[in-house]
Amino acid sequence: MKFAVTLGSAAVAAFAFAIATPAVASAQQSSDCHGSYSPCLPIVSDVDCEGGSGNGPVYTGKVKVIGPDDYGLDRDGDGYGCE
Repeated sequence: MKFAVTLGSAAVAAFAFAIATPAVASAQQSSDCHGSYSPCLPIVSDVDCEGGSGNGPVYTGKVKVIGPDDYGLDRDGDGYGCE
């Protein structure tokens, strides 16, 4: 009986870890990355395209825009910025 209780406790702990881990990872990603761009762009005052006339402070190459284009990188509205 003791073995069954121990096994049950381990299963509950593993299940709780599996549920909690993605939420922690998502919270970390959202605090470090702007959710509208792939690959990840940092959350800063402004991001501009490399080689353009913008003043930064951060520059990027081509990105996929998957949400609101807060940095104004997708000028033609096709879902890709800095192309």
